[in-house]
Amino acid sequence: MAFWAGLPIVGKVIDGLFGLIDQTIEDKDKAAELKTQLNDVLLNSDLTKFTTQMQAQASTILAEAKGESWLQRNWRPTIMLMFGVIIANNYILFPYLSAFWSEAPMLEIPPDMWGLIKLGLGGYVVGRSAEKGIAVWKGAM
Repeated sequence: MAFWAGLPIVGKVIDGLFGLIDQTIEDKDKAAELKTQLNDVLLNSDLTKFTTQMQAQASTILAEAKGESWLQRNWRPTIMLMFGVIIANNYILFPYLSAFWSEAPMLEIPPDMWGLIKLGLGGYVVGRSAEKGIAVWKGAM
C-alpha cells in the first residue's frame, strides 16, 4: 500500500473501495483476499507503472531545479532555447536572408531533434498544467 501514499486522490479512491469491501463482505477472510487481489491488479496496471515513472521523472527534474550549480538548474531550458533558435533561423530568418544572400545558412534539423522538441515542450506543458492543477486542487481543499 505504500505506493498509494504519494497519490492523495488515488489513495482516497482505493481506501474507499477497501472500505466498501469491508462494509459489504461479512467474511473477513474473503474481504482480505478480495482486497489483496484488487491491490495486485492495481499495482500491476499500466496506470500504476505510468504514475510511478512520472513520479520518478518529476523528482529528477525537481532535484535539478533545486541544484546548487547554474548549469544543473538550467540545462533543459538552455537546450530548448537552442532548439528555438534553430527553428527561428530555418523558418523565419533563412527565408528572408536567402532572398538577399545566396549562401544564407540553414541548419539541418534531424528527425530525432523533432522528437526531443516534442518531448521537451510536451513535458513542460504537462508539468505546468499538473502544477497549476495541484495548486487549484489544494486551494479547494
